[in-house]
Amino acid sequence: MVAHSVQGAVFGPAQRLHCRTYVVDAILRSQALDADSIAVDIGRAAQELRTVVSALSYRNLDDEPEFARLNTTTEELARVMADRLAAARVNAGAFGEAARGLAGIAVTLRESHVALATYERTL
Repeated sequence: MVAHSVQGAVFGPAQRLHCRTYVVDAILRSQALDADSIAVDIGRAAQELRTVVSALSYRNLDDEPEFARLNTTTEELARVMADRLAAARVNAGAFGEAARGLAGIAVTLRESHVALATYERTL
């Protein structure tokens, strides 16, 4: 759950401060499995996703300096989360050794069953 506003006439009333509640999904893509037949330690990946989500939860993003130049659309927040997960993967193997072979990360934020956005990046 976040509070924010977005800039631009295309957003109509969403230009005013409002709240969004998201369901967050992350897909970690791999082209190979390790000797244990896994691409990533799913427990570690879940913990890293919780860490990324909790850093944004219950915040007014308009007050956060890191978002001062960003239009915090659902798509932009999906990109931020994917980039943060990628950084965790690159730094010291936070997802476990198997994750060093990951090919990509996709993060989907769902506002409802008809309103969602996915951002995908390669590693």
